[in-house]
Amino acid sequence: MHEHAADPGLYDYQPYRGRPKIEWPDGKSVAVWVSPNLEFYELAPPANPHRKSWPKPHPDVVGYSHRDYANRVGHWRMAELMEKHGFKGSVSLSVALCQHIPEVVAHANQLGWEFFSHGIYNTRYSYGMDEAQERLIIEDSIRTVREATGQTIKGWLAPALTHTTRTLDLIAEYGMSYTCDLYHDDQPMPVVTKSGRLISMPYSLEVNDHYGFFVYNMSPREYAQTLIRQYDRLAAEGAESGTVMCIPLHSYLIGQPHRIGAFEEVLRHIAADGRAWITRSGDIADHYLARGAGAQA
Repeated sequence: MHEHAADPGLYDYQPYRGRPKIEWPDGKSVAVWVSPNLEFYELAPPANPHRKSWPKPHPDVVGYSHRDYANRVGHWRMAELMEKHGFKGSVSLSVALCQHIPEVVAHANQLGWEFFSHGIYNTRYSYGMDEAQERLIIEDSIRTVREATGQTIKGWLAPALTHTTRTLDLIAEYGMSYTCDLYHDDQPMPVVTKSGRLISMPYSLEVNDHYGFFVYNMSPREYAQTLIRQYDRLAAEGAESGTVMCIPLHSYLIGQPHRIGAFEEVLRHIAADGRAWITRSGDIADHYLARGAGAQA
């Protein structure tokens, strides 16, 4: 007989159809949120024994400067188009950006974008952290974003998608309502934690521009068509029970002059379609927890 490892118990299993119905505001079938990653990468970060920060030996001037394009040019170009078509960002924030380049954070805040934490730096990983260290990262994120923007973060996306076994329990303990670190569903789902009330917010690796351009080697037009196909399918299925589409972006990629035009076609398509609740991640979490299938009496 085979010995089976215990199920980790992060969330309960529920097949896609037959769940309690999720209804979005105004009869919309799909909640669409755009997640710009506003990040800061260190030129020569301290080494983590579990993973290298850069593929090249430090200092990786090429990797650093390529990503810094986001804060100098890409963010501003991308934000202009998002505003033009009525999309507010839900920012996956390297909170150190609040000190390094506060102008970018202030600009996003002035536009009414939401902020959640993507750790302090995207070049420092959770691997190997003890509980005290991880608590300090969470507390620093809450304090820094509140001081810089007045917002209290509701969500978490682990730095460079790195975790410990206690991450989800800790962010729930600190009062956050959603995690973007689970890629298992197209609808919000309750997450099992020791305390608090946490849901999974559908994020995406599949339609993340990093994967589109770096992993799947898509052209800008192919990536735009992928986003439109993703949207059209989720909007159709959401007529039965509301779905969520996230568009995770890195403006050093999507904000390049040769890519931004194709992306604008996506925004135009979604805005004109009529089935989308174009919103922010925290608003989706609030609505789901208060009124959706996850609501409790």
